[in-house]
Amino acid sequence: MTNSDQTSVLITGGNKGLGLESARRLGEQGWTVFLGSRDEGRGRAAVEQLAEHGVRAVLITLDVTSDASVAAAVDTVRQHTDRLDVLINNAGAPGQVLAPAVATAAELQAVYDTNVYGPVRVTQAFLPLLRAADHPRVVMVSSGGGSFSVVTDPEQAVSKLHELAYSSSKAALNMITVRYAQALPEIKFNAITPGEVANHKYTATDMNHHTGQLTVTEGSDVIIRLATIAPDGPTGTFSDRLGPVPW
Repeated sequence: MTNSDQTSVLITGGNKGLGLESARRLGEQGWTVFLGSRDEGRGRAAVEQLAEHGVRAVLITLDVTSDASVAAAVDTVRQHTDRLDVLINNAGAPGQVLAPAVATAAELQAVYDTNVYGPVRVTQAFLPLLRAADHPRVVMVSSGGGSFSVVTDPEQAVSKLHELAYSSSKAALNMITVRYAQALPEIKFNAITPGEVANHKYTATDMNHHTGQLTVTEGSDVIIRLATIAPDGPTGTFSDRLGPVPW
């Protein structure tokens, strides 16, 4: 049984990359980590890796595209705690990065199911546990590619990446974050991009074939910052590790 006096966090897509690094960093602060992983085997491997750093993580088999999986995840978390202090909606999908002329509605739907409907599905399901916490926070892992200001800046690499699914899904996630923040002021909702927009840098992950210039530790700085904000901290914001990012 997890100690309910400890700060608790659920991280979707927590078995690798930014999710795993966030789990390590928060776990090393003594937090109870619920590590969400769609693949049970990879999730167990991640839990074992965290244990080597002295972090005790509870594996939550979680497919954010499945209502049944999310409902089962809630039941599992409830077996350990009566509240959830922080939810990090980190699970994401890049899609096939198809040019707009050939991208289909089916391609967008597949990406949206993870990047848009997934965070909504998980957030909705965990709202009762979040509301039971004294100071609940939700961090939405978005992207600079979801910013109109960034995508329309010719100096930014993403402006030359002609695709529809990923960038538009992250733009939708940004709006969802703001609308949650406005409607649920008792919960802090913030979106982040794991990069440095001003410096045209992004984090090296599997999603970009590790081509980014920042480490996952640097990329997770903003996740940790917003996961640990005080009760008077911001809500309805979009930022990277250097500060606010234009919408």
